[in-house]
Amino acid sequence: MKIYFSPASPYVRKCMVTAHELGLAGRIEKLPSAANPVKRDASVVASNPLGKVPTFITDDAQILYDSRVICEYLDTLAQGALFARGSKQRWQVLTEQSLGDGLLDAALLARYEAMMRPEALRWADWTRGQMDKIASCLQVLEARSDTLGERVDIGTITLGCALGYLDFRFPDYDWRSAHPQAAAWFAVFNERPSMQATLPKA
Repeated sequence: MKIYFSPASPYVRKCMVTAHELGLAGRIEKLPSAANPVKRDASVVASNPLGKVPTFITDDAQILYDSRVICEYLDTLAQGALFARGSKQRWQVLTEQSLGDGLLDAALLARYEAMMRPEALRWADWTRGQMDKIASCLQVLEARSDTLGERVDIGTITLGCALGYLDFRFPDYDWRSAHPQAAAWFAVFNERPSMQATLPKA
């Protein structure tokens, strides 16, 4: 199996954390990519018309995207339980995945505005809107932190990668002070071998 890889992508990290948790990481070859929202990587576009990572190639040459599809494929391949199939908890787990993905979407848009757009064209209200989405997501996460416990599933994996991305790309954003329960949960979850093995790099 192969994955178009970027060491800074939180969505690639989500897939690789999932692979580590399922014991599949060693079977996945990491293909270098230069995915970019402006200058698209032709090698990625050849497999994924969106030109985005993660893009995944199965052993039988099927191409999968995005992280939700890839993670569920890996879970099915390993006969895992990360998606809580057949469980009453499934909808909670999937909603937590959406919460984490939504936080990541907003964080990426805020970063692109600051780093990709020429300074003269940057829109402060746009950035504030994205950061407000992040704040709303953190409030919900704080309120439900006591339900996360020691669970390892696609919900907690996505939330862990989202909080890790805030630390990586927004180091001055002090989300912990106002969200102590979420911070306490993340401090434990982030020590998992799967999270440590996939720490983002600039």
